Amino acid sequence: MEIIVLLPVLFFSIVLHEFAHGYAAYRCGDDTAYMLGRLTLNPVKHIDPVGTLVVPAFCYLTGLPMFGWAKPVPISVQRLDSPRADMGKVALAGPFANFALAVVCVIALKFLLITASHISETTVKTLFHLLQYGITVNILLAVFNLIPIPPLDGGRIAASLLPVRAAFKYELFFSRYGMYIILALILTGGVRYIVMPAVVFMMSLFAKFLML
Repeated sequence: MEIIVLLPVLFFSIVLHEFAHGYAAYRCGDDTAYMLGRLTLNPVKHIDPVGTLVVPAFCYLTGLPMFGWAKPVPISVQRLDSPRADMGKVALAGPFANFALAVVCVIALKFLLITASHISETTVKTLFHLLQYGITVNILLAVFNLIPIPPLDGGRIAASLLPVRAAFKYELFFSRYGMYIILALILTGGVRYIVMPAVVFMMSLFAKFLML
């Protein structure tokens, strides 16, 4: 039952993440994703065999924090109005969308708790688990993607803020080793020590809101 609720939440969350990248790029002058039919919430367009299927399954089976990714939305940096600054905005849009969805889930959960006495117990339990996963999964996705290691969004945000020469060296190094570092962090469980402190902090803030 748990996995039946969890997987659709994770799937929608990572699709929204990629859609947000494409939409931000579109607003900044790059219509590549739109022209290729990727500026859509249709999940079929965003499936990545590893990030959407294999990694979430591995995390679930091994007890690691649940996260994954969709097929990256194509971005043509040279078509952005201000390539360096706008690339940072495009990268930030994905995690921001996940944080926003987590906030929506928290507000919906608060409303559910207030109105629970007027809803059937089965419905309350189902919605409670759905919203709870929505909060947790989206915070995990946002925080994980903000790790400053390219090709994660945090790496692209960092590169957009660094001086040009430093950004070039930064991206050159991580273009060779970044994915290996990320995979090593996932496979060894080291990612837990990077992600969980921020996740726990955010969850504590949401819990205080729910107790008001």
